[in-house]
Amino acid sequence: MNPALQALITIIIGVGGCIGYFYLSNVLVDRVLFPAKGEHAGRNINRANMIRPWLFLFPAIVALGLYLVYPVIASLWLSVSSRNDGGAFVGLANYERMLGEPKFWEAISNNLLWLTVVPAASTAFGLLAAQLTDRISWGNIAKSLIFMPMAISFVGASVIFKLVYDTRPAGEEQIGILNALWLSFDGGWGTVLVLRVLPALLLLAFIAFVIYGIYQLLRPLSGGIGHHGGTSKFGVVVRVALTLAGVWLCYRGLISTYSVLTFDYPYGEPQTWLTISFWNNFFLMVVLIWIQTGFAMVILSAALRGIPEETIEAAVIDGANDFEIFFKIKIPQIMGTVVVVWTTITLVVLKVFDIVFAMTNGQWETQVLANYMFDKLFRANDWGIGSASAMVIMLLVLPILVWNVYNARKEMR
Repeated sequence: MNPALQALITIIIGVGGCIGYFYLSNVLVDRVLFPAKGEHAGRNINRANMIRPWLFLFPAIVALGLYLVYPVIASLWLSVSSRNDGGAFVGLANYERMLGEPKFWEAISNNLLWLTVVPAASTAFGLLAAQLTDRISWGNIAKSLIFMPMAISFVGASVIFKLVYDTRPAGEEQIGILNALWLSFDGGWGTVLVLRVLPALLLLAFIAFVIYGIYQLLRPLSGGIGHHGGTSKFGVVVRVALTLAGVWLCYRGLISTYSVLTFDYPYGEPQTWLTISFWNNFFLMVVLIWIQTGFAMVILSAALRGIPEETIEAAVIDGANDFEIFFKIKIPQIMGTVVVVWTTITLVVLKVFDIVFAMTNGQWETQVLANYMFDKLFRANDWGIGSASAMVIMLLVLPILVWNVYNARKEMR
């Protein structure tokens, strides 16, 4: 049968089945189970209205149970059983083997690096693009261009950037943009400015941003714990944990700044960028940042447009400049949206697989959890460790999902 005809039949059956199900559900409730007539008409109408939402939700609940709940339960069982022993229960043996593998810890380390860089960079660039494009006459065209990568699949974007990072032997013409630019550096003042001074300034700016964040985290603690205007004990724990993470980021930033200023660059030689350990992770992150910046820009642009003009006009009358208006008036009012964008991108990062699989396949110290799980499940046929790593990913994703649901309900109230 022709694929187009198959698709048409599927659509007709699917849509027709949904319409038929909802129509027959209404008929069953209103005419058979609880008819709106007789001496109990009012009670029947109330009961019908109580049952009707559950009937309408029933197909979705069944589908979610079949495609979400069952796989989670099955994966949990596989993670504590042995396929080689006929599915016998082995307890936490698979988790112990997984924790003993260096590749697992490499994946954990790289995922933490991705979680640190990608959500922050995507949200920051998206916010910057949203603010700047709203101030120019051709802002809608600029937004369309920035959002366009969202229409490209992760694999397609990976192929594009593999061409950007492509390497040809020395003496041949380089088709990779990055190597073409690299070979133009010769160690002169331009090279020092672009490869040493500019990256060092960016790293120092990042450190300053983190220090400002630490200041904002610790400032509410001056009100005391548990007192009016102070912070709860749980809030203190969270703020201290985030502060320690910020201190670690500052430490890593200072080390990276020193490395950039003292690194001995091999000028004049084409580089295989994706094989350079540690830095190749950043080359992979660029792909996801390029894609997610458009998403962040659209959401944050809508939030910026929703800020009341009266607050901005009052700040202008009080003599605030553009930077003060942006950081002290606009950002505090859209902080809830910023957090939602940040956490949404964080979920994407935790599950990142396509980019690593298509560009390096986890080689050269670029392994991540999702690719590690794929390798174990479908290459090594080790369902125990593969399922155990899937449980680790789920446990990392779950708190963020709960946090998003909590915030959504809080805003609705």
